[in-house]
Amino acid sequence: MPQLSILIPVYNEEESLPELQEWIYAVMEASRLDFELIYIDDGSSDESWKVIQALSQKDCRVKAVRFIRNYGKSAALDVGFSKADGEVVVTMDADLQDSPEEIPELYRMIKEEGYDLISGWKRKRYDPLSKTLPSRFFNGVTRLLSGIPLHDFNCGLKAYSQRVVKNIHIYGEMHRYIPLIAKWNGFGKIGEKEVAHRPRKYGTTKFGLERFIHGFLDLISVSFVNRYRKNPMHFFGALGTLSFLSGFIITVWLIFEKIQGLRNGVAVREITDQPLFFLALVALIVGVQLFLTGFMAEMMTSNTSRKSDYNIAEEIKKDN
Repeated sequence: MPQLSILIPVYNEEESLPELQEWIYAVMEASRLDFELIYIDDGSSDESWKVIQALSQKDCRVKAVRFIRNYGKSAALDVGFSKADGEVVVTMDADLQDSPEEIPELYRMIKEEGYDLISGWKRKRYDPLSKTLPSRFFNGVTRLLSGIPLHDFNCGLKAYSQRVVKNIHIYGEMHRYIPLIAKWNGFGKIGEKEVAHRPRKYGTTKFGLERFIHGFLDLISVSFVNRYRKNPMHFFGALGTLSFLSGFIITVWLIFEKIQGLRNGVAVREITDQPLFFLALVALIVGVQLFLTGFMAEMMTSNTSRKSDYNIAEEIKKDN
């Protein structure tokens, strides 16, 4: 087992790859770390795969996977995690904006200080304001909602212990929330390291402003899935109870008001002629539907739950 796996998602970065690999090898040689290098070509339309093939022929420590089309960074990382054999896994971007010089210290923090995950923090960035200002707002909101004191959730330069990458699953565009996913899977020792950020040397950025809109939607999604995946009835049942009780209380009030009016000889409209009646009816129906949704979700959860869904920290086996 190598000490370190360096995982690099690649999308149209043919120009930067040779320089990046040379830089990584120089740093690894100086630090004397046993490592493997893993490229995940996320459906590049340029010559990135040919460059990777040429680089892999120079050293048997290079692994590579090529997607038939572009699936996104989360898919690349998820597949890369499954291929990584190192005690520590470091992820970094292929555009030369992440410095390999940071890797030895990231490795040390995981191995010696016992962190589950270390996230990079690009405190000084070489990006336009149109990118840095929304990023700060996004990170602030994520930090507030997640309770994880990180400044840069979306930094591509991160280090993980092997048990983290083997026990989390990311999909869609959830790579932004790996610290949050790790925390909810029981890996709570998460740290941060200030890292150097370099200006882009080749090509153009692959991300636009729409990623921040998608990012907030993903935050809502990952929060919901991780909190209620095992007990969906807690969510749907609570909403169903609130809706049903609201409708029931309104209905009782309308009936009470009608009876009081009849007793006192006061003219009162028919219950079915009052707008509140239809509001109560809708609330009752929605409440029942939410309950049924919760029951169905619980049944699906119980049928699909597996022992592998639970992360085991340690196990002691006794010989017979």
